[in-house]
Amino acid sequence: MKKKIWIFPLVVSVVVALITLVFHYTVHIENALTLQPEAAFGVQSNMWRTVFEPVLGVLLYFNRAFYAVKESTMVLYWLIALFVVYTLVKSFLLKDKKQLKRFLISQLVNLPILVGIWFALFVVMIFIPLPNDRIVNKTSDCVLVTTHSHTEFSHDGLISQKGLLKWHQRNGFDAFFITEHNNHNHSLEFVNQHLNPNLPGEPVVFCGEEFSGSNHLSLLGLKTGFSTKGLSDSAVVAKARSEGAAIIVNHWFDGEHKTLEYYRNLDADGFEIENTAEDKRYNREGYNRIKTFCENNGLIMNGGLDFHGYGSACTLWNAFQIPGWKSMDYRAKEESILNIIKFRQQEKLKVLLLNDRPYYERENLFLHTIISLFNYFRTLNFWQVVSWIFWIFLFVFLRNKTAFVNKLSCLKVLPVFGIAGALFMISLALVYVLRVQDVEDFTEIYPEYYRLLLMAGSSLLVISGLTAYFRILRQKK
Repeated sequence: MKKKIWIFPLVVSVVVALITLVFHYTVHIENALTLQPEAAFGVQSNMWRTVFEPVLGVLLYFNRAFYAVKESTMVLYWLIALFVVYTLVKSFLLKDKKQLKRFLISQLVNLPILVGIWFALFVVMIFIPLPNDRIVNKTSDCVLVTTHSHTEFSHDGLISQKGLLKWHQRNGFDAFFITEHNNHNHSLEFVNQHLNPNLPGEPVVFCGEEFSGSNHLSLLGLKTGFSTKGLSDSAVVAKARSEGAAIIVNHWFDGEHKTLEYYRNLDADGFEIENTAEDKRYNREGYNRIKTFCENNGLIMNGGLDFHGYGSACTLWNAFQIPGWKSMDYRAKEESILNIIKFRQQEKLKVLLLNDRPYYERENLFLHTIISLFNYFRTLNFWQVVSWIFWIFLFVFLRNKTAFVNKLSCLKVLPVFGIAGALFMISLALVYVLRVQDVEDFTEIYPEYYRLLLMAGSSLLVISGLTAYFRILRQKK
């Protein structure tokens, strides 16, 4: 075997290792209010993510980006730009007109397949729960809680109640509130089912609601069914207070329909200081406005995960200091959380963020894509670097030692990946078709997305299938 075939994988491996070693950025848990690392909480990488690091690690890193959808679109722009540059350079080098014509035709076919494969990977990144890094709670008296989450009983939800419970289990939570948009009867039913001793006791699920009035308000700790439809802000707050609920103003900056003072006078307990849902992350100006106002007015600050069953991976936890949590009964656990919020005991509530990159604003995201890729390699640990090196060398070994793999070319592999991506999207669309039958009066997302996935998947299947036939099957005849 010629030694020169190992030069490329060796160079790539050395570059990856050097970036990680020389420019290393330690992934850590950060306090959102102090912007300092929290030593009492750590991060544990998922084994499957490490094994398949070159794929899962990259997808997770871009999934956790501050502006995940926009930055993923920038990746597509880079792919198209590189594709066009490659096409122009090779076209210039080809002197034979027939070869040039065949090459340009193949590239015209390759482009929509490449875009389709990117879209399939984007769907995987946004809609499939990838093996995310998990928080490690080293404390004996802190409880990790979500105060803002949705299921398919919200108009923009895309996960079942049981699915939401499993998601919180995987991400290290001790408890969570379900806060559907403008309804909570189904949440109450699920809470009552969850109190059954035959079901898992952790995480504990509580009932809430996200009321959409002048702004979005989380009503936490609701115990009876009632409708908030058509009610004013003050009427809803009064009703929630009569049940002992706590009240948080969610992503206030998203519209700023009323002043901060309005919600203080409305008797809200506090504001979300962070919200990690797509397009609801505060810039530093908004963050500082809310933080300063809460500090000056004795209001509590918490974090809104705002999970809907899709979007960014878990990067936020509320850590409530509650000694003796394990020995408490259900109502005592709920009251211990609500009292910290209602009595505005900020010293007992930490907002924790997963920090895996320096903060940046949304300007120049096209150029920032390269920085993000560089930052990804900076965050790798030893075993993740080993995973990269292993897969690089395995690919080169198979490429040069296995006849079948050696015969494969980009022209043949691309439509095969296109078919795989198309079948995945069509399968996911069918799952959504089945799910919508049970919640068609609530979520609007299933119909919207299954139509999109069916259209994209079917188009990609036709193009990739025909291309595979002419490039692979027909050539064998």
